Amino acid sequence: MPEINKYNDKLVFGLDIGTRSIVGSVGYMEKNRFHVIAHYVKEHETRAMLDGQIHDIGMVSETISKVKKELELQVQTPLKDVCIAAAGRVLKTITVHIDYDLPTEQQINSEQVYSLDLMGVEKAYDIIREEDTDIKFYCVGYTVIKYYLNDYMITNLEGHKAKKISADVLATFLPEDVVDGLYTAVEEADLNVANMTLEPIAAINIAIPQNYRLLNIALVDVGAGTSDISITKDGSIIAYGMIPHAGDELTETLVSRYLVDFNTAETIKRASVLNKQISFKDIMGLKQKVSPQEIRETYAPTVAAMTREIADKIKELNGGKSVSAVFVVGGGGKVSGFTSSLAGYLDIPKERVALRGAEVLTQIDFIREGIKKDPLLVTPIGICLSFYDQKNNFIFVQINDERIKLYDNDKLTVTDAAMQIGFPNEDLFPKRGKELEFTVNGEKRMIRGLPGEPAVISINGEPANIHSKIIKNDRIHITESTTGAAAEATIDRLPEYKSSMTFIINGQSVVCPCFVQVNGELKPGDYAITSGDAIEILNYYTVEQVLRFLDIEYDSMDIRLNNRIALPGDLVYENFNLDFEAFPDKTEEIPSYEEKEKTEPENAAGPPKLSETETSHDNKIINSAITVFINNSPVILKNKNRYIFVDILDFYPFDTSVAGGSELITTINGERCDFTGVINNGDVLEIYWK
Repeated sequence: MPEINKYNDKLVFGLDIGTRSIVGSVGYMEKNRFHVIAHYVKEHETRAMLDGQIHDIGMVSETISKVKKELELQVQTPLKDVCIAAAGRVLKTITVHIDYDLPTEQQINSEQVYSLDLMGVEKAYDIIREEDTDIKFYCVGYTVIKYYLNDYMITNLEGHKAKKISADVLATFLPEDVVDGLYTAVEEADLNVANMTLEPIAAINIAIPQNYRLLNIALVDVGAGTSDISITKDGSIIAYGMIPHAGDELTETLVSRYLVDFNTAETIKRASVLNKQISFKDIMGLKQKVSPQEIRETYAPTVAAMTREIADKIKELNGGKSVSAVFVVGGGGKVSGFTSSLAGYLDIPKERVALRGAEVLTQIDFIREGIKKDPLLVTPIGICLSFYDQKNNFIFVQINDERIKLYDNDKLTVTDAAMQIGFPNEDLFPKRGKELEFTVNGEKRMIRGLPGEPAVISINGEPANIHSKIIKNDRIHITESTTGAAAEATIDRLPEYKSSMTFIINGQSVVCPCFVQVNGELKPGDYAITSGDAIEILNYYTVEQVLRFLDIEYDSMDIRLNNRIALPGDLVYENFNLDFEAFPDKTEEIPSYEEKEKTEPENAAGPPKLSETETSHDNKIINSAITVFINNSPVILKNKNRYIFVDILDFYPFDTSVAGGSELITTINGERCDFTGVINNGDVLEIYWK
């Protein structure tokens, strides 16, 4: 073995802290090759870890100390810093469906797609937190499995027009207590964490080179308790997952079949891999001899069930379809029939499912003698190599005066930091003001509020946005987005609104104001609509209402509507003909009417102003009726040809004799006036004590 002291300042120490054992490797990088100069494996003396999670920190720390001391003897120098990895089996993966309803059909832009993605991650985060209310989680990655445009699946949303966009989002999270447990166990062994990655990433960095990751490939790490899965596509890792079945399950099958303890069954399993016949004693003391073929036939059903479940998980993580190829690492994948069975369930050629071992360690030199290149070494060596790519690590940043820890996957943005502190997604994007919901003639109507301003973001005092990348020790400040003004509308802005309608009465055009009822009460055109209002815009009068408006007694008339005898409740629509004449025994004059001239624009607020009308028979002036709005209530004034403000006291209940304040306020259309102010049809009046 060459002199190693000269490499002391370059040495990298990696620990694979597994459920059954702890594997330590020490080496250095030189000329793009990693040289392993020390390697040691130590099994846990107790069940200090279960399913990749530390249960007894003290016992795990003690085992780490023993591995460290052995490696220090091999390299002849103290080891202070170590690279570690969190087990893939402790990752929690959640798949959610998220819908994003747009205010109107519109062209989809990248910002809306990004917002949809974040809504999916946030929904997954909420589910995780509901399931484990006392545990904090880190989001270590997410991928969109499918997009939907108006409920139809589509590859790319951007540029299409839609009223609704949706997505199936897969997000992966790491429990904080797993990270903290690993840090504590390492620190109690008098070591500092130099770098921390995820086991699937460590394995994939060895098993699948960067130039392969443009392909849609799965990596399956078959360990003792679980099989960890990661998927690559378009140059990056897009998903993680696991199933709770692996090598130990095969061993347990042999325990039952041959009535032996677990360690003996493990030896039997390894013999089948080495294609050796094996002799052993069962728990009854009986000696048995079995062939490799018999052992394989015994665990074959378990292999089939396990590979079928792995294949199903791969398809789930990959958007419901198979991958192009699969690389298998870890001891559990070495058993006979594993790769061919997995290929069958994935419906790909068996040559495309391969056990990765020595061939992926071609850039690794094992200087220490006795180390065999094997799939078992892929993850621990990958942990060492992660030191040279410090992007898969935990970093600290400060956001809104709170210091937080984030998993750095080389894609961290402001949004990741915001999600980690629970900053609501809706507070990053502009919020619309409250909508206005009401009905018009029984049909639902909704007017949206105005959009607000987006969140104001800075990084280290410089302007930034939600997409801005962040690195360790960044100081991030977010001022939440604002809410826009609430929706507003008045009756006269409704497309159905008309200020007046015309009837043909005794051959003459007569213009009458339209009636608008809100919640059963008459309202003027400038009435401000409120949510829940039931608005009824009437496009008709009854015969009785027409006559009342003209101040004519119904029972003194013979009335015809469109040349047919009319009843009081018959409806009179725009341009209907209404003819009447006095009964023979009546002495009252028979009136006819001239068309009135409009005195205000067509869209002016309130009912129209009516001109005086005269009788066609004897030129007697018939009294004109007008409608005004007093303190927002419609009031009909009649029996006069001309009206001034004081006339309203004959029709509107207001007692001026009892002072209700220091000053009596009177206005016409918002302008102060006195009691002699002239009023016209449709005027808006106010009278109140100040």
